[in-house]
Amino acid sequence: MRSAIVHDWLISGVGGGEKVLEAIHKLYPSPIYTLVQHEKMLKGTYFENLEVRPSFIQKLPWAKTKYKSYLPLFPLAIEQHDLTGYDLIVSSSHCAAKGVITSPDQVHICYCHTPMRYAWDLMHEYLREYRGVKSAFARWMLHYLRGWDVHSARRVDHFIANSKYVAKRIEKFYGRDAAVIYPPVDISYYESEDVKDSYYVTASRFVPYKRIDLIVEAFSKMGDKKLVVIGDGPELEKVKRSAGKNVELLGYQPDSVLKEYMQKAKAFVFAAVEDFGILPVEAMACGTPVIALGKGGVCETVVEGKTGLFFSEQTSSSLVDAVEKFEKMEMDPSQCRKRAEEFSVNRFNELFAQFVRDKI
Repeated sequence: MRSAIVHDWLISGVGGGEKVLEAIHKLYPSPIYTLVQHEKMLKGTYFENLEVRPSFIQKLPWAKTKYKSYLPLFPLAIEQHDLTGYDLIVSSSHCAAKGVITSPDQVHICYCHTPMRYAWDLMHEYLREYRGVKSAFARWMLHYLRGWDVHSARRVDHFIANSKYVAKRIEKFYGRDAAVIYPPVDISYYESEDVKDSYYVTASRFVPYKRIDLIVEAFSKMGDKKLVVIGDGPELEKVKRSAGKNVELLGYQPDSVLKEYMQKAKAFVFAAVEDFGILPVEAMACGTPVIALGKGGVCETVVEGKTGLFFSEQTSSSLVDAVEKFEKMEMDPSQCRKRAEEFSVNRFNELFAQFVRDKI
């Protein structure tokens, strides 16, 4: 059986989507077709020496760093990939990858990380960045992309969603059913720690929807509780301005440092609405409970009262109330670790391979 893999873009090898791609490639070693790749950013990663076939966007000016500027060209570019001769096509898609053109005698399985967010439920947030003529063009472009997104969904033979939350979005926007196979989390990298320190920890790239600002604001109101923040990004300066003396900003840290802080933390704090959310699972793998916004994929990973606690509103006051409630509770690190093991790489491999066998 000849197989090919399609992925939206390969700009780094460390994101959640790339971890899924790596697992799929290990199951089905194949050429990887993509919109654009950044060879320098892939050095030292799993993808460094693999056969990667980018689209014509690769040759356009500044494509490796400004690739999102070519968003209107993504549908055309992904459709130009010639997949003739393959029996199995696996797309790893959160944007355009699922739109590749296949023939009736090929099986196309799409692992959907999410339907195109900026064309659907995050559209109005995306449009706030534009004014005047740019706003009018962006609105037209997103209207066009929504039409193409729905139309191209028909080309997929079988959908897999990375959570029940995403499966509902696939049904809502595409009118398609999707099986649910949770992403692979490298549980073996983490060890559970029973003895905890007195601080809380959060980690993320500082972009608006991650709501690191909300977490920092909440803990700045609780001067007796220490918060450690790991990560950087465009919102770093904004977060710094609101941080109290009890909030320690460490900036970017390697995985080894992040792991150490998560192992010793009293709890991991999470305020984003994510399609799945790998970091809360990694925290549980360290035996650390999670305090999270009760929306999105995290509701499918954290078990309230046993491995964590949810707060209901994306506000600092709601998070403060949750922390105060958490302080009165006790959670067993071994239960956190046990829950995390349900999302292991081995579990993903078994379920994904079985799904492909069934459909082939």
